[in-house]
Amino acid sequence: MFKLNKKVALVTGASRGIGKEIAKVVSQAGAHVVCLARSEKKIKELCDFINNNNGSASYYCCDINDSKKFSEIIKSTVKKLGSLDILINNAGITRDSLLLRLSEENWDMVLDTNLKATFQSIKASLRPMFKNKFGRIINITSIVGLTGNQGQANYAASKSGLIGMSKSIAKEVASRGITVNCIAPGWIETEMTNEIPKNSKEDLIKKIPIGKIGEPKDIAYAVLFLASEEAKYITGQTITVDGGRIIN
Repeated sequence: MFKLNKKVALVTGASRGIGKEIAKVVSQAGAHVVCLARSEKKIKELCDFINNNNGSASYYCCDINDSKKFSEIIKSTVKKLGSLDILINNAGITRDSLLLRLSEENWDMVLDTNLKATFQSIKASLRPMFKNKFGRIINITSIVGLTGNQGQANYAASKSGLIGMSKSIAKEVASRGITVNCIAPGWIETEMTNEIPKNSKEDLIKKIPIGKIGEPKDIAYAVLFLASEEAKYITGQTITVDGGRIIN
């Protein structure tokens, strides 16, 4: 197992699904995990679970679109814990609609949350990483950002933009000991996918060579690798975790 002893990791969108599992796995590897989410009840429950199972975690309630508050959280984290070593941008939303029915409001909402807020979180986190000459930035994108998907023009644009932005930032910060990578999940079992009708789910599974839906921990372990010392020579890359769904 990859080790993150004495590292400080911040995870956005940590209250459920993929983000929740990332927080658990990263804490199990020895890092202190700072969990961010809008729901205090869920995020507190997660931190209590981690702290009661030989891990170390703290939390802040924050809308990631609030760049001022996010910057304050970064400063507070560094002051209390001494560093910020790992940033995992997981928070994101969807507002699906065919293009002709897609409102400008829902376009802006998705781009602001999935792309602009990630830009802001990275910008706020770079200074302490520069100071320590170390950093791991991991952005959770989607295979939709690589392939597109009907009814998800806004989501695809945000996730594709995230990949391009990550490559650019990776080139800017590589000489400072900081890596920037993306993970592109395919279909992962979460609260959202559980609502899909059984017949539709079976049809989608047929398109996955491995023959099953992924689990949040499949993404979490990919994050753990990219956050580790063993991944120090990997930057500007996008790792797809999709059961072979988009094999060319």
